[in-house]
Amino acid sequence: MKTIDYYYSTRSNFTYIGAARLNALAETYGRTIVHRPILLSKTMPPIGGMQFGERPTMLRHYAMVDALRCAAFHGVEIQREPIHHMGPVELPSGIVIAGQRAVRRGEAGDVDRLSLLVLEALWRFDRDIADEDVVADLVAQAGYGDPRALIEEAMTASVQAELERNCGEAVIRGVIGAPTYFVDDENFYGQDRLDYVERALAKAAG
Repeated sequence: MKTIDYYYSTRSNFTYIGAARLNALAETYGRTIVHRPILLSKTMPPIGGMQFGERPTMLRHYAMVDALRCAAFHGVEIQREPIHHMGPVELPSGIVIAGQRAVRRGEAGDVDRLSLLVLEALWRFDRDIADEDVVADLVAQAGYGDPRALIEEAMTASVQAELERNCGEAVIRGVIGAPTYFVDDENFYGQDRLDYVERALAKAAG
């Protein structure tokens, strides 16, 4: 099955806004989403970009207002800036990687739903996605059999090394921010480019 490579931060509001639509597009066009969580702290400096917390107040304000505007247009419920916006990324990113590995092993679970639930937990419900109890609940909702075992796997050196590799690959492939989607090696940056992603998928489907 053909794929959509999906580079994103599990703490990105714009990633959240487009996540449900991406899942729907993948299903419609028979594509498997390859989840490649990244750390913006690692991918932004090589391209001269700034992390959200380093941006001038004016830019941060505009970004948040624009996210609210975009979410309203697409009918996505979102908070302006949750209390838990900033925080550790190892567990929320690692759980998606571990969930993807579990699916590839033939175990029960839906990694696309898990990824969406992680983003939604933060940006809609302001839950602490670095908290093991919160993540265990999300893992269970996504249909995985043993949430605690998956959390343990998420924090292993192997999974965290994959997270680091995703960052290196993102820089090499020209990822300039989150979310970024690749359809047959064509790069689309930003959830506001999902119309173009859909056109590319339709064209490839013939």
